[in-house]
Amino acid sequence: MKDFLNKFHSIKHDILDKYLSYWTEYDAPKKTIMTAPGETERYMYFVIEGIQKSYYLKDDRQHIIAFTYPSSFIGIPESFLTQTPSKYFLETITESSFLRVSYEKHLQLLNEYREIETLFRKATEFVLIGMVQRHYELMAYDIKERFNSFSERSPHLFGQVSHKDLASYLRIDSTNFSKLYNSIKI
Repeated sequence: MKDFLNKFHSIKHDILDKYLSYWTEYDAPKKTIMTAPGETERYMYFVIEGIQKSYYLKDDRQHIIAFTYPSSFIGIPESFLTQTPSKYFLETITESSFLRVSYEKHLQLLNEYREIETLFRKATEFVLIGMVQRHYELMAYDIKERFNSFSERSPHLFGQVSHKDLASYLRIDSTNFSKLYNSIKI
């Protein structure tokens, strides 16, 4: 996790070690709903193993927002940052292992160490840039461009995530997704 964090912003080893000492191990079996609508996200997680998804449920249909896997942060960011109820689900797709830190401890250390605050500001900027790019792709790309962009960025998910979930994430009808999937070599 140190290497991952240092990609965003390098901070003194003793401060980073103190911060990381508050992260604890947490495991969840596959298909575990970690956060549901109405619940407030109490932890920020760092994925060690496994794949997860966040999604809205409308008319009994999942609308996938994101997939996460090693090495990435997960949680319901707006719920965690504002300590307000979540509007959507966070669920494990596979058996998963994490490190996690509570909101209270994270906030305490952000307030205590400017370097940690800078680290997470930069990490948040990185996430925001990714979200803007995804939004652009959903708005401006046709289905083939969305599919191709995803297959270049995350080809490893094709064998580990259901095609129904991938189609939902890409906002592509399942039939069209199958045609696109069968037309490429992964």
